[in-house]
Amino acid sequence: MRRNTFLQSLTALAVAGALPLTARAGGNFKLMLPANPGGGWDTTGRALGKALQDAKVADTVTYDNKGGAAGAIGLAQFVNSAKGDPNALMVMGAVMLGGIITGKPPVSLSQATPLARLTSEYNVFVLPANSPLKTMADVVAQLKKDPGSVKWGGGSRGSTEHIAAAMIAQKVGVDPARINYVAFRGGGEATAAILGGNVTVGGSGYSEFAEYIAAGKMRAIAVTSGERLPGIDVPTLKEQGIGVEIGNWRGVYGAPGITAAQRQALIDGIVAALKSPSWAESLKKNDWTPAVLTGDAFGKFVDEEFASLRDTMTRAGMVS
Repeated sequence: MRRNTFLQSLTALAVAGALPLTARAGGNFKLMLPANPGGGWDTTGRALGKALQDAKVADTVTYDNKGGAAGAIGLAQFVNSAKGDPNALMVMGAVMLGGIITGKPPVSLSQATPLARLTSEYNVFVLPANSPLKTMADVVAQLKKDPGSVKWGGGSRGSTEHIAAAMIAQKVGVDPARINYVAFRGGGEATAAILGGNVTVGGSGYSEFAEYIAAGKMRAIAVTSGERLPGIDVPTLKEQGIGVEIGNWRGVYGAPGITAAQRQALIDGIVAALKSPSWAESLKKNDWTPAVLTGDAFGKFVDEEFASLRDTMTRAGMVS
């Protein structure tokens, strides 16, 4: 939808009384980023906020970083404080589903309103540049010898890199319950731990480690995609004889209790933002793959992902 058409649609809704003043284009948006600064949700949320302004959907965007528990702390604050707010948004993704499954928080994602899936990204596993281990084969050999001696560093418990580590262990004949996984509240903390040699191997979205890989400070040893990522010379796990493929997607939710008209206005605004030059620049800069899915179709996708992820994590011994 062209921006002028989008703005005209919002105006018509407002005149008809279907759209409250606060949900019109050019409002003041509040964006919950349920992670510490420096990670994928933080980067995604700020890129989305910039795109909303670029597309003239929002006049201003304020950000609230609330890390911990794979996003559950931020989710709880969002659910409890943003009810009925048509300009409140929250970034989320596959990591939050895993965290909810393992952490069983008192709030539910179903209390918020699904709006849109934005991107998909595969993880990369890296070693500190000065590590005595050089390849994924070295990591696997050490894992088989002494599972606890291999410290896997990444996002919160239940993150895609945590799940991938458990799946790798299972595939190579190691009890996934014996992996030594070190969870961090945000991408910045995980990066610092890897660079400092405080973990054996680190995992995250490729974009979060790209500059350190390019600078020779980290050695990329595997990606979790089915095929090599375009322009990135890093072998897949499958190439190395480990049958693991897992992706990370990110999306955005609205507040609990908003009306159908308010929800549609937000979806239309997000779609407009995703067509902006600002968002195109963010996709290119961060090596994100567009994966747009909106409304009820997105809600159904989340429900199916939740069920599939719970099954995978249970079979991997991560939850009972």
